[in-house]
Amino acid sequence: MKKHIVLFCMAWMLLMVGVPAVAQPNARRTQQESTTTSGSGELSARALARYPRTNALPDDLIWTREIYRTIDLTDGVNGALYYPVEPIGDRMNMFSLIFKLLGSKKIPAYEYQLDGVERLTPSAEVSFKDILDRFDIYYQEKKLRNRQDSVLIIDPSDVPSADVLSYFIKEVWYFDQRTSTYGSMITAICPVMHRSEAFSTDRVKLPMFWINYQDLSPYLAGTRVMASDVNHTMNRSMEDFFTAKQYKGDIYKTTNLQNLSLAHYCETDSAMVKEQNRIESELIQFENNLYGNDLKEKPIETAAEAEPSKKTETVAAEPAPAKAAQARQTTTNSKKKGASASPRSSSSSSSAGAPKASVRRERR
Repeated sequence: MKKHIVLFCMAWMLLMVGVPAVAQPNARRTQQESTTTSGSGELSARALARYPRTNALPDDLIWTREIYRTIDLTDGVNGALYYPVEPIGDRMNMFSLIFKLLGSKKIPAYEYQLDGVERLTPSAEVSFKDILDRFDIYYQEKKLRNRQDSVLIIDPSDVPSADVLSYFIKEVWYFDQRTSTYGSMITAICPVMHRSEAFSTDRVKLPMFWINYQDLSPYLAGTRVMASDVNHTMNRSMEDFFTAKQYKGDIYKTTNLQNLSLAHYCETDSAMVKEQNRIESELIQFENNLYGNDLKEKPIETAAEAEPSKKTETVAAEPAPAKAAQARQTTTNSKKKGASASPRSSSSSSSAGAPKASVRRERR
C-alpha cells in the first residue's frame, strides 16, 4: 500500500513538473507575439501601454488660441518626416506609417471639409477604401474564405508617399491656470498630396484627411527617425520631433469668428509674411507679459562692476571742494597781486603826474 502511495506521489510530481515544461514554450511564444510588432509603427496592446497617447487638453482652460500651420517637407528642417521616401527595412516616413495604420484599421481618418476645419467626430469618419478611390490609389480586392469582408491588397510602389510633400497641423496654444504653465499642443494633422494634373507641370495641393493626433502619437513614439545630417543614429522618435518643436511651419490660418484664412485678407505675399510675423510676435509677447515684470529676476552686480560705479561717484563728488579751494587760491593770489600792485600804481601815478607839472612850470 505504501508503495502505491509513493508511486502515486512520484507520478503526480512528475506530472506537475512536466506540465510547465510543455506549457512554458507556448506561454513564451504568446508573450513574444504580444511584444513583437508586425511592422514598423504597428504596436501591440503591451507596446501601446508603454507608449501612451498624448493627454487631451483640460476643458476649463482660461485662455487658448488655435493656430493652423503648413509644414513643407522639401525644407531640410522637416526632412525627418519625408525620408526615406520608400521603406527601407523598418525605416519609413510618416505618411507610409499613417497609410499602414489606416489599412490595418489601427487609427480612424476624418474627412477634410472645404472650410478647412477639422471635425473629429464619428459622423465625419471616412473609410480607407474611400480614400483609395478618391485619390486614385491602385489596389486589388481579394476575398478570403475565413473572412466575410474582402481584403485590400496594395503594392508598396503604389503608396503615394513621395507625393505627400506637406502637412497641415493644428496647434493649440494654452495657459493652464492650475499648473501655471504656458505651452502648445498639436491636436490634428492632415497629409497634403502634391499632384500634377494632366497636361500641366504645376502641382496642385490636395488635402487628404484629418487624423486625431492623440490616436497617432503612440505610434509616432514607437518610430525612430534620423533628424540630423551629422549624427546618423536614430536616437529620437517622431513624437520627440513634434514635442520639441523641431519642425518649421508657416501660419496659414487662425481660428476666428469669420473663419477666414490669411489668404483671404492678405492681398500680397509681403502682407502675408507681415501678418505671420505679427501673430508669432503676439504669442511671444503674451508669454513675456504673462507673469508681469515684478517677478522677473534682476541682474546681480558683481564686485568688479560695483567698484567702477563707486569710483565714478567719488570722481563726481570731487569737483565741489576742488572748485572751492581753487576759488580761495584765486582770491588770495588776487589780494597778493593787488597789494604788490598798489605801490606800483601810486608811483606810476606820481611819475605820470610829474612830467605834467614840469611841463606846466616850463610854460610859466
